[in-house]
Amino acid sequence: MDQSLVFDLDLINRYDKAGPRYTSYPTALELHDGFTEAHYRAEIVKSNALGGPLSLYFHIPFCDTVCFYCACNKIVTKNRQHAEPYLANLLKEIALQGSLFDSNRVVNQLHWGGGTPTFLNAQQMQQLMDATRQHFSLKEDDTGEYSIEIDPRETNSETIKHLRSLGFNRISLGVQDFDPAVQKAVNRLQTEAQTFGVLEQARAEGFRSTNIDLIYGLPLQTVESFSKTLDKVLQVSPDRFSIFNYAHMPSRFKTQRQINDADMPNAKVKLDILQMVGQKLLAAGYVYIGMDHFAKPDDELAIAQREGKLYRNFQGYSTHSDCDLIGFGITSIGRVGDVYSQNVKDLESYEQLLSQQKLPVFKGVALDDDDKCRAAVITQLICNFQLTFSQIERAYAIRFAEYFSLELEALKPMQADGLLNLTEEGIEVLSAGRFLIRNICMVFDKYLAQKHQQQFSKVI
Repeated sequence: MDQSLVFDLDLINRYDKAGPRYTSYPTALELHDGFTEAHYRAEIVKSNALGGPLSLYFHIPFCDTVCFYCACNKIVTKNRQHAEPYLANLLKEIALQGSLFDSNRVVNQLHWGGGTPTFLNAQQMQQLMDATRQHFSLKEDDTGEYSIEIDPRETNSETIKHLRSLGFNRISLGVQDFDPAVQKAVNRLQTEAQTFGVLEQARAEGFRSTNIDLIYGLPLQTVESFSKTLDKVLQVSPDRFSIFNYAHMPSRFKTQRQINDADMPNAKVKLDILQMVGQKLLAAGYVYIGMDHFAKPDDELAIAQREGKLYRNFQGYSTHSDCDLIGFGITSIGRVGDVYSQNVKDLESYEQLLSQQKLPVFKGVALDDDDKCRAAVITQLICNFQLTFSQIERAYAIRFAEYFSLELEALKPMQADGLLNLTEEGIEVLSAGRFLIRNICMVFDKYLAQKHQQQFSKVI
């Protein structure tokens, strides 16, 4: 497939509006408190009847220091003892959830995110993985995709060695920017030696995939300064890049109020940085997966995209569309069968419910037939940049042109602008439309018109 990019500044300026990132459809905004633990348990019964592999996500919410740009669900504390009661409750949830899922369902994917997962010490990490192995069927042959998010400032060679022994084989390193002035402005001081030392150690220990996280649009960033950061990272040749657009929304996220608004790069600078990033990474041989992600051509994500098998869920792009996703810990979101569910967001409620042997689910949503059909359309577009109408028609017993007549009409201006090709057989996203894939997907989102768009970040 054609994986080239065209950076059309005029188009990007005209289409740069707020919209969802579509890690799910419906988005998390549609989760409601009318969804209960009973609904979730009932869906697990249906899911077990169908069988299939599992994906597990564990949220470790603690951070030693606060990064001012961060919009994640986190608890900032230097007191490491705060992890002990949380871990005890997490182990209870693992046992409770594990008792509900058939033991023969193999865990193909596992991910620890945060916060900072390495806030836990080695013994606590061992406890968590041991409990997971006790209650779920983890792969022991290293063929699973078992990944962890790493803050290099919280990691050393012994940590990496220990994580590998626990079964992790993929690692994602948070960097954001190496420029000292930018680091100071966002309160994340991190050296190149720290970062690349962890990366080298991970490779030496046999981690088979490495990802680097960067953010563009941070205070004091310029095209030149971010280019230097990117050049330094390219020298160590990670398998994947996640290069996120910083969404500055201090009215929603309190920590962002500590950033000086006067230091923020303007829209033109952000676009210039994005263009530079695309040019450098493509020249270095990476392919654009979509939604801020680049990968080497032989990476599993790139291969899956070329084969039309790429998937997207709450953890981002994935190669395992067949997995039910179970979320553990506060705020975690999962998808089991045809429901999304989210755990409670505070430590007190989490502990209270688990002490009563109750699942910590506090809201969710059950997908109806229309949701599932639209989710399939959006997933195909955002993952594979193309859609064949007949596949959707067979799967959902519809006539695409009739069911989505209004949406197809709404796509015609995008076709005129060169974002996509619209034929009787399907939709093909063109090179100029890849940076704007969220806009194309938004056409099929029936909930979007009912929402205030300021709840979402801008697409660029």
